[in-house]
Amino acid sequence: MAHSKILTIKETEKEIKNLLKHSTPFIGQRLRVLLILKQNEKTGISKREAAKLAMVDPNSVHKWRTLYINEGIEGLMKHQRKGFKPSVFNSAEHDMLETKLNDPQNGLQGYVELKDWIEKETGKTFNYNTLLYYCIRNFKSSVKIARKSHVKKDENQGISFKKTSEESARK
Repeated sequence: MAHSKILTIKETEKEIKNLLKHSTPFIGQRLRVLLILKQNEKTGISKREAAKLAMVDPNSVHKWRTLYINEGIEGLMKHQRKGFKPSVFNSAEHDMLETKLNDPQNGLQGYVELKDWIEKETGKTFNYNTLLYYCIRNFKSSVKIARKSHVKKDENQGISFKKTSEESARK
């Protein structure tokens, strides 16, 4: 079995705790491991013991410990996550959609017509779901369409049905 690795950490416990208070949860795990390593600096602690105390995987402790040794606290606190993808719609297209959706006289029957309209205006093609979720997320939109009546529908039958329904409901 390997010996516990004795590691010299330059930062004090107070500095690490202060960084821990102001960090994101993603970086906080790394700093918690560093704090455990700092507290066991003189005797040394294995990566498995540190992982058990910090409730993370031992391989993560090994990776973060190596990262700290090579790059210091700056390397430990940076991450390679990129974030969200850039929007498919630029600001001009966003404004066009906003004015079209807020116009009460727009005459759109649904998102398919909106998709056709924006593609015709911009010359770019868009995925239906991309447009749908973009409009819902940014404009809180919902294109509500009344259900169409059947051509052969008899209005008198509907009225007589409503009358009998009310009478039977009272009984």
